[in-house]
Amino acid sequence: MSERPAASSQRLQKLIAAAGICSRRQAEVLIESGRVQLNGRVASLGEQADPLRDTVLVDGRPLRPSETPCYLLMHKPVGVVTTLRDPEGRPVVTDLLRDVPARVYPVGRLDLTTSGLLLLTNDGELANRLAHPSREVAKTYLVRVRGALTPAAVHSLEHGVQLDDGITAPAKVAQVRSGGGHTWFELTIHEGRNRQVRRMCEALGLPVSRLMRIRYAFLSLGELAPGQYRHLTSAEVARLKRL
Repeated sequence: MSERPAASSQRLQKLIAAAGICSRRQAEVLIESGRVQLNGRVASLGEQADPLRDTVLVDGRPLRPSETPCYLLMHKPVGVVTTLRDPEGRPVVTDLLRDVPARVYPVGRLDLTTSGLLLLTNDGELANRLAHPSREVAKTYLVRVRGALTPAAVHSLEHGVQLDDGITAPAKVAQVRSGGGHTWFELTIHEGRNRQVRRMCEALGLPVSRLMRIRYAFLSLGELAPGQYRHLTSAEVARLKRL
């Protein structure tokens, strides 16, 4: 009969996320890729470990104990990559964190040419919950497209646009204004598909010339300039955890 895990044992992906290395879902990918070792051997998904008793290595480095939780709201600039490292040598969002000792990582992504509100944290549990599709966290973008946003296009955005990976969930269009051959509007979505806003607009013949995320759930950019960030308040963190 196999021994039952000690009471302090936890699943490896939870320990990795708690250490601030990545989200729990990303930790599962690390384990499945053979990049995690448990007591000198390659670990398997589903295994548990006691951080006080077992030796866990991620990419050959010992798993650090969990840090004090850190929650940041950043105004990501255009031209910065939303990853922890980039093989092409482009600047990454964590390069902008000059006085944050905690090892944080982004919650979701904004592509290279999209600016705006980005959350970063070392709380893997919260990051995983916020990213899960079932949470349907609202994300609002300020969009500038070339051309006119017709009533038919608004109807399509608000009732679903057919993309190559399926029809999108209903979105919300607000604050439409035009000028100089461009149209500005706010678009709120609840999904997190790759380049979703750009793809939705392009499918309707509306090339996006500027894209900025201005709200995430109840959080907004406020007065933050590109590249600036702030710590979330305890009340904001508590509210995020209730989503």
